[in-house]
Amino acid sequence: MTLGPVKTEKVEIQTYQKGMTIMKKKYKLQDLDCANCAAKMEEGIRKIPGVEEVSISFMTQKMTIVAADDKFDEIMKQAAEVCKKIEPDCKILL
Repeated sequence: MTLGPVKTEKVEIQTYQKGMTIMKKKYKLQDLDCANCAAKMEEGIRKIPGVEEVSISFMTQKMTIVAADDKFDEIMKQAAEVCKKIEPDCKILL
């Protein structure tokens, strides 16, 4: 997992009926080697509490994640762990 300032993009903020503020961000992935792994990563990240939506594109090497704003940092740590278990060489550039 690589930590530090890398291109992330805050796309939108919404307030859901639950009273929770969510954030949608895009991250660049490094060394994602197959579409099947991308699908497995999506499936694993969706199970993280607070994640509303996730999309990983093997072709563009990008991940878009929609999650609870107040837990976003913790969610991204867990997402990085999920990715590392599925494809050890893949990194989310946080």
